[in-house]
Amino acid sequence: MLVFSLVAHEYAHAAAALGQGDDTGYMLGRVTFNPIPHIDLWLSIAIPALTFYASGGTFFFGGAKPVPVNPRKYRNYRKGDVIVSAAGVVTNLVLVLVFAVLFVLLRYLAVALPNAAPTLDVAQRMATWGIYLNLLLGFFNLIPIPPLDGSHLLYHALPAGVGLQYRRLYGLGFLPVLALVFFFPSALRVLLAPVDWGYRLLTHVVAPFAVGGGWDIFQR
Repeated sequence: MLVFSLVAHEYAHAAAALGQGDDTGYMLGRVTFNPIPHIDLWLSIAIPALTFYASGGTFFFGGAKPVPVNPRKYRNYRKGDVIVSAAGVVTNLVLVLVFAVLFVLLRYLAVALPNAAPTLDVAQRMATWGIYLNLLLGFFNLIPIPPLDGSHLLYHALPAGVGLQYRRLYGLGFLPVLALVFFFPSALRVLLAPVDWGYRLLTHVVAPFAVGGGWDIFQR
């Protein structure tokens, strides 16, 4: 679920950029659901391993390789930047609804195929992870800190002079994000509060359609 959700997010960026006239991601093979082109040695492997080890197995942080874009190729810079920046988040939030609907449909499939109930129970558990992880990816990327997607959306809402100063933060790479994660966990929990709220709301809605018993879909 995590790999698929990350890949879908980056695929959406690359496909949206191509639609806006920028073929950079396409030429690099990023308009694909094959996870291999989306893997980054540091962000996808080294940093998750290091954070997992440093936290004693209680936490890890990482992501897929960001899709490179060339905004100068957009047919309309402002429109293109907003669409491309929002594409990943929108895709994750759409997947939240897709997995919720899938959860319900699996119940009806279990009624038609009772012998498959144990397998469909596992599929529903995977669907709840799909709901949770896509909520997490969507709202995390909406945080307006460079280079996350939300920072692009905020930039276009700022006055020109302020926006120019704000964009200078992009030169720091992922350092602002890492600082938020490691040094301001309380602030991060506040920013990600919609994740738990949305997850509990959706699992409350789909809970009556659970195939199996003996597990609490409201816990993570």
